[in-house]
Amino acid sequence: MHTFPSGITPSCPIRTTLEMLGGKWSLLVLNQLVGGPLRFGELYRLLPDISEKVLVQELKQLANAELLVRTNHGEVPPRVEYHLTPLGRQALPVLAATAEFGRIYAEHIQAGRPQQSIG
Repeated sequence: MHTFPSGITPSCPIRTTLEMLGGKWSLLVLNQLVGGPLRFGELYRLLPDISEKVLVQELKQLANAELLVRTNHGEVPPRVEYHLTPLGRQALPVLAATAEFGRIYAEHIQAGRPQQSIG
C-alpha cells in the first residue's frame, strides 16, 4: 500500500492532479486521444452525454494545462485536430489506474458484498 504525506497545501501534488484531471470529462477526453489525433466532431460523437459547449470548455482547459494541443491545419474547410502532448501522455497511468479501480469497484458492487466499516 502506498503512503502519502498528509499535509494538504496549495502546492500538494494530489491537489494539482485533481485540478488538471478532476473534472467530469477530463480523463474521458484524454482517453479518446490515446489512439491519436481526433477532430472536434469525432470527439463529440465518442463522448455520449457531453454538450458541445462543455466539450469546447474541456478542450480549452486541457490545452491551457498543456495536456493536449489544438492544431489548426489552415485548410478550407477548416480542419482542426486535438492530440496529446508528452505531458498529457504522463497522465495515462492515472487514467489506467482510474479505469482499474472502476472495474474493481463495479465487480465489488455486483457481487453484493456488504460495505466494510471504516475505523
